[in-house]
Amino acid sequence: MIKSTSLKNSTNTGHQVITNWLSAKGFKPFSFQEEAWQMYVEGLSGIVNAPTGFGKTYSVFLAAVIDYINHTPDYQTKQNSGLQLLWISPLRALAKDIARAMEEALAELGIPWQVAIRNGDTPTKERERQKKQMPEILITTPESLHLLFASKNHHRFFETLKCVAVDEWHELLGSKRGVQIELSLAHLKTLKAKTKDKFLRVWGISATIGNLEEALHVLLAGDENGVIVRAQQKKEIAIHTILPDTVERFPWAGHLGLNMVQSVLPVILESNSTLLFTNVRSQAEMWYQQLLEAAPEELAGTIALHHSSIDMETRLWVEDALHRGVLKVVVCTASLDLGVDFRPVDTVIQVGSPKGVARFLQRAGRSGHQPGEVSNIYFVPTHSLEILEAVALEKAYKAGDVESRQPVVLAYDVLVQYLVTMATGDGFDYDELLAEVRTTYCYADITNDEWDWILAFITHGGATLSNYDEYHKVTRVDELYKVTSRRVAMRHRMHIGTIVGDAILQVRFLSGGFVGTIEEYFIASLSPGDAFILAGRKLEFVRIKDMVAYVKKSNAKEARVPVWGGGRMPLSSNLGSVLRNALQQAAVDASSHDWLSFLQPLFDTQKEMSVIPNEDELLIEFIEAKDGYHMFLFPFEGLYVHQALASMLAYRISQQQAITFSIAMNDYGVELRSDKPIPVDEDNIRELLSADNWYSDLQRSLNAAEMGKRKFRDIAVIAGLIFQGFPGEHKKQKHLQNSSGLLFDVLTEHEPAHMLLQQAYQEVLTYEIQADRLHALLKRIAEGKITITRPEKFTPFSFPIKAESLRREELSSESLKDRILNIQQSLQ
Repeated sequence: MIKSTSLKNSTNTGHQVITNWLSAKGFKPFSFQEEAWQMYVEGLSGIVNAPTGFGKTYSVFLAAVIDYINHTPDYQTKQNSGLQLLWISPLRALAKDIARAMEEALAELGIPWQVAIRNGDTPTKERERQKKQMPEILITTPESLHLLFASKNHHRFFETLKCVAVDEWHELLGSKRGVQIELSLAHLKTLKAKTKDKFLRVWGISATIGNLEEALHVLLAGDENGVIVRAQQKKEIAIHTILPDTVERFPWAGHLGLNMVQSVLPVILESNSTLLFTNVRSQAEMWYQQLLEAAPEELAGTIALHHSSIDMETRLWVEDALHRGVLKVVVCTASLDLGVDFRPVDTVIQVGSPKGVARFLQRAGRSGHQPGEVSNIYFVPTHSLEILEAVALEKAYKAGDVESRQPVVLAYDVLVQYLVTMATGDGFDYDELLAEVRTTYCYADITNDEWDWILAFITHGGATLSNYDEYHKVTRVDELYKVTSRRVAMRHRMHIGTIVGDAILQVRFLSGGFVGTIEEYFIASLSPGDAFILAGRKLEFVRIKDMVAYVKKSNAKEARVPVWGGGRMPLSSNLGSVLRNALQQAAVDASSHDWLSFLQPLFDTQKEMSVIPNEDELLIEFIEAKDGYHMFLFPFEGLYVHQALASMLAYRISQQQAITFSIAMNDYGVELRSDKPIPVDEDNIRELLSADNWYSDLQRSLNAAEMGKRKFRDIAVIAGLIFQGFPGEHKKQKHLQNSSGLLFDVLTEHEPAHMLLQQAYQEVLTYEIQADRLHALLKRIAEGKITITRPEKFTPFSFPIKAESLRREELSSESLKDRILNIQQSLQ
């Protein structure tokens, strides 16, 4: 850890200018800000870690201004100084707020710097203007920065660059966009090494992350001189839980959610401004409708909806209205998790479990988004057991237990794209670019053979695809690898990026107005005349033409709510661990906490019918019912881990006796159901859950080919194996999947060692199955106690999983609800 150093230096004019400016406004810098300024002036790079709302942005932005003033006596008159600060932000929505804050400060300081934004929304004319004369500060995204690298003579843009700031580094670390930034920083350092000053500072900005030291190491590519500047201030968060009138002893996911509207309304009406977070877009749409219908007079005109499928113009209006403080409540998703200059709201409401400590704290920080203010967040459970998660979140906050983000290693698809990007720009030399790439954390261990494979892949498609000209993208010209085809260059520039989603359609009124966007698979399920909800409006589907879904207003009483892909989040390992601890507390003395005390009837019923497991104990319940024989296990490790556990366990049991299972799971446990008795008991359970040969058994148990094929689709898009089409002519989702599926089958048959195939399988195990967490769970089970009970009926713990299994059957939503309620009533 670094020591704070005094900034009182006779040559540090900039520091005096800034402190005088702040003093005139009635402000005084925090010690961590002064520390960051000092480290910057001394030429160091690092990470600033501080709670939301404490001025992390100013700690880096003003550091760059201070250093500029120190080296520029005529700083108030000198213009066109060239790019000084490159600010990389993960979200387009952040750019406007960051730019506004910077422009206001520069204007008050009398510094004639230009601040510009460059992302997918920037008009072509503005982009060309930037290329002719770079602003002093450029705010951009990882994708737009790589797009600049694809320009000829792009080194000229960065000749005067002094610092790169990576905002919200905790959000980028552990993702392929983070890898894009690693590659960008390596290249910018190479460019700077060829200039006069040869030096580039890199600063990351992070609010909440568990592995901060590793985050620094990845950001600075192992630079041992990097520093971490930590704020000593701790953000005070007041966590409230809005409890239902009565506790459901047999809860099921989502059932309670919208029934809590009347309990949530008073909190909204008593606050001047509120952000109501949901985890998925469909939930946001429903809450917006329900709140407006429940209090039309109070909320009409002062309630808004914000998520990524709403058109950009509407989102910008909502963000601006938030900044001006004219909205009473905004129902939103992760699209408003982050932010700089929104006016702080009074209250944050979280509907349903956020499934992670860091996400919860990030959202809580949007309330009282200023130093010294308390953040108020209200937790709204969507079923009774989520109240237990509220207890766990409070425990984790008090203990400072926040998730880590594991960095990505050897993402070949991103590297393939990057090499074509560099070849599209000025071209690259084999040895120089290999050395540059190896300075990154992600590719530090790439071998010469892997590098040669990638070069062969981008030049002639590799061993299998060499007969297809479309994969001959890069040509060797005078010792440099270059893209010589204008068509290849144009197609590549259009699809630079690592965010791969389902095919998106525009939604427009027949009269021409733009509503938002929707995923193709949902629209494909509609027939003309069907009603659905988007952007808070009831719409009637009319037809699809040229990737546009045309609609008109609907007055239908019932309307479908779109379900967007990728919305379900699993329980994090940190929250799972704290949850098991809270469960043990409930087993010992539920009266020790008000929220646990509220759940006392549920816990009492669970104890009567089965047991409440301790922190180091695995509970297994065997239940015989009309629909078959059930085996429930409760590891409390999250959806993905439970899916892997169920697959492996079912495989191991089937190796001992021919038996077929149906499987269901939630974040708390997993169910195996069969039409015959399940051959598991106290004598063989430890062998079946042993960590011995776990990896090979897991691989045999999974439909690895099908899972790998789905993952390969995303990898193939990033690596440029599949062209998604020109704007407005995107391939249909099924055609895109068919294309990648065909490639997957061909490569599997003819080139099974293909590096992109191997990457697909590895990503399935790492991200979708979370194999490492499964191994840790098996070791925990081996070292702990296993308790088996045989209740006569479904218990409070097993009933939610049983309800989850019913969702998968071919039932209408109404008959599903009736069936679950009937089972619930019979248990009660």
